[in-house]
Amino acid sequence: MGELAIGFGLLSDATRVGILKALASGPKNVAALCKAVGARRPTISHHVGLLKLGGLVRSTHKGRSVMYTADKARIGALAAVLARMTTRK
Repeated sequence: MGELAIGFGLLSDATRVGILKALASGPKNVAALCKAVGARRPTISHHVGLLKLGGLVRSTHKGRSVMYTADKARIGALAAVLARMTTRK
């Protein structure tokens, strides 16, 4: 349950949710995330770092750039927990 709590905690911030929304359409670097979310580089870097620690975002190096992708399996696991919690019996 600890991992779930961490995952849900990460979703409690509008900037982090914005980053995940932006990454839903495909990999992006920090500059593209800044533009998509409307935040400055230090803010995006901080929140991407937290999302990486929580396992919701992965990074890969492409030349000198770092590309970020959403870990859709982990995000899907959080969504599945919510779905089970809201299913009526």
